[in-house]
This record gives sequence, C-alpha cells and structure tokens, in this order.
Amino acid sequence: MPFMFKQLREDVASVMARDPAARSAWEVLTCYPGLHAIWIHRIAHWCWKRGLRWAGRLASHVGRWFTGIEIHPAAVVGRRVFIDHGMGVVIGETAEIGDDCTIYQGVTLGGTSLFRGTKRHPTLGSGVVVSAGAKVLGGFTVGDGAKIGSNAVVIKEVPPGATVVGVPGRIVEGSAKREEKGAFAAYGVVPGQEDPYLKSLQSLIEHTQELEQTVSTLAERMSRMEKAQAETSRPDPLIIIK
Repeated sequence: MPFMFKQLREDVASVMARDPAARSAWEVLTCYPGLHAIWIHRIAHWCWKRGLRWAGRLASHVGRWFTGIEIHPAAVVGRRVFIDHGMGVVIGETAEIGDDCTIYQGVTLGGTSLFRGTKRHPTLGSGVVVSAGAKVLGGFTVGDGAKIGSNAVVIKEVPPGATVVGVPGRIVEGSAKREEKGAFAAYGVVPGQEDPYLKSLQSLIEHTQELEQTVSTLAERMSRMEKAQAETSRPDPLIIIK
C-alpha cells in the first residue's frame, strides 16, 4: 500500500512538472486521461503476469473505452510515464517504456512482424519524448533521452539523446547549449535544430544556381567569339573604278 501511494505521488508530480496547464494535484488526479490509462494498465498488467489473460484484456479494453488510449496488458511501462492528452495512443504487446518517458496524442508503438513470441514492438529508454502523431514501428531500441518529432515514422534504432524527424525518420542536429541538452523538450522540439536533408537540398540549389550562372556566362562569351570570328572572316568589298 505505501508503495502504491508513492507511485501515485510520483505520477502526479511528473505531470505537474511536464504540463504547464496543470494547475493542481486534484485536477491532475481527476481530469487527466493519460494518468488514468497508466493506472488501469497497472491492473491489466498485474492480471496478465499472473495468467489472468482475459481479465487483463478486459481491463485494457475498459481503459481504452474510458480514455481513448490502448495499452496492451503485456506491455511494460516504467515509472513516471506521462501520456499527455493521449487520445489515439496505441502501445503494442511487446513494447517496453522506460522511466520518465512522455508520449503525446496519436502515437503508435507498433510492430512490423506477425510472428508470436518475438520482439515486435519498440523499447523506449528513459526520458524519451515521443511527439504527437509519431509512429515507432519495430522491435528496436530508442535510446535514453531521445526525441521523436511530430508525425515522424521511425523504423530503425535511435541513439541516445538524438532527435528524429520526418518520414522516414532521420536524425537532426541541434544547436542547443550543452547545459540545456538534458532539459525536457515539449513535443520533442529542440531550439535551433538543423535538418541535414534540408541543408543538403539547400546546398544543391545553390550549386545549381552557380552552374546556371556559369553556363550563361560561357554562352555569352561564345556568342561574342562567334560574332568576332564572323566579322574577321568577312571578305573585303570590291572596289569598282570607272
């Protein structure tokens, strides 16, 4: 019982720390579906681990009906996990979520294999942020402190501390100060982050413009040379003497 109340206090404190809209502990306790989904999942997971599979699935189904968040009872969820807003979140059977993770609405931790008994769903390390609409698909690991941007589709392993955006997901570089790297990033947004694909495209555009200018200059010079050659090769007019 004391451990249960300790977890309850941790859950509420984690929400208060990560959501500026939370005004009181009572509001968090009564009005946050992500918190309710986590609590219901603990009951479902307890049943599942003790062989009460139908009871676990029923508890999970009830939690989905009340909160709009579907967590398979076999999924492993760490401490102080915060599901913000939460509507449309789907967490698969073999998914594992580390401590202090934040998951926003519309996120899918899905599998890409149909074989039972295999690791089909992702593992999130500690402190991972998965932003709204992101899809993390496959039995790989997302490293500690990683950030998944909104609507990204991640299909391969993510190193610790990396920020991933786009479809398919790709790692971007941030210019945040070193002391700010460990700070919480709402919706996985890192100030000053740079997309390497965008930089490459910009470089290609600039190179293309330089080539067009060079070709234009060469064409103009060739035109001048042709005119000069035509004038030098023109025969002298005949001089008629009467």
